[in-house]
Amino acid sequence: MKTYMAKPQTVEKKWFVVDATGMPLGRLASQVASILKGKNKPEYTPHVDTGDYVIVINTDKVVLTGNKLRDKKYYHYSGYAGGMKVKGYDELMLKASDFVVEKAVKGMLPHNSLGNKMAKKLKVYKGAEHNHEAQKPELITLKGAR
Repeated sequence: MKTYMAKPQTVEKKWFVVDATGMPLGRLASQVASILKGKNKPEYTPHVDTGDYVIVINTDKVVLTGNKLRDKKYYHYSGYAGGMKVKGYDELMLKASDFVVEKAVKGMLPHNSLGNKMAKKLKVYKGAEHNHEAQKPELITLKGAR
């Protein structure tokens, strides 16, 4: 008996919409990353991009549990002396909640060229509006909403 290996030409890609309202950031990111990888499909193959496209809406309503909103920091270093920039997640959630969700999901994808291809299939929006109606995305609900 042979093991089935998916081929990139034969993989059928769908579009899904995920509403992030009331979802904890980590639970949302891990489940979206699983869909982007294709782990929800029976033809999942680790070395082939078998995942689907995911549109995440209402990222401004994502929940950070515990004291993370106050204590968690985002660090960015430019490479120059004195080039360390630090922002708190309370500030980031107000200004760029879409960036926070995108960074969390990308962190749970493989850190190689295949992971970069998977990350390009992620579309993140602050509000409830998105411009992908032509693809006829399906609304799915994830586990763990509060």
